[in-house]
Parts: sequence; structure tokens; C-alpha cells
Amino acid sequence: MSRIPRVTARQAEKVVRKLGFVLARTSGSHRIYKNAAGLRVTISFHSGKTLHPKIVQSIIDDARITSEEFERLLKE
Repeated sequence: MSRIPRVTARQAEKVVRKLGFVLARTSGSHRIYKNAAGLRVTISFHSGKTLHPKIVQSIIDDARITSEEFERLLKE
């Protein structure tokens, strides 16, 4: 298992959008994204702040991808 990348909410948002997720709704500082298969990813959105690694891992798990795939999409 590779290291979890340190990313901002905006960077994580770009990755989930590349995976086909679209913004479904917002709830306070959380943005909830859904894809056609019904998967849901929640991103705690605080502009310019780096997300905690546990939050990034949660996004990776919810999107059902590996950390390696997340890093690859981040670099695209």
C-alpha cells in the first residue's frame, strides 16, 4: 500500500470528477458527489486547506479506487 497523498479539497474534487462523479448536493462545508452506479463520495470542503490523510483515505475508499489510481488521476 502506498502513501496517502496530501491534497486540498479542490484537488480531490478534480479526481472524483474524472471518475464520473457529479455534485449531488452540499451540506454545510461538505460536498456530496454521486456517480451513475450510485456510489457516494463526501468531500469536506475548506478552500485552500490540506485534507487530513484519513479524509483522503475515506474518499479513496468511497470511490472504490486504490491510492495508486488516485495519485495517477491527480497527476493527469
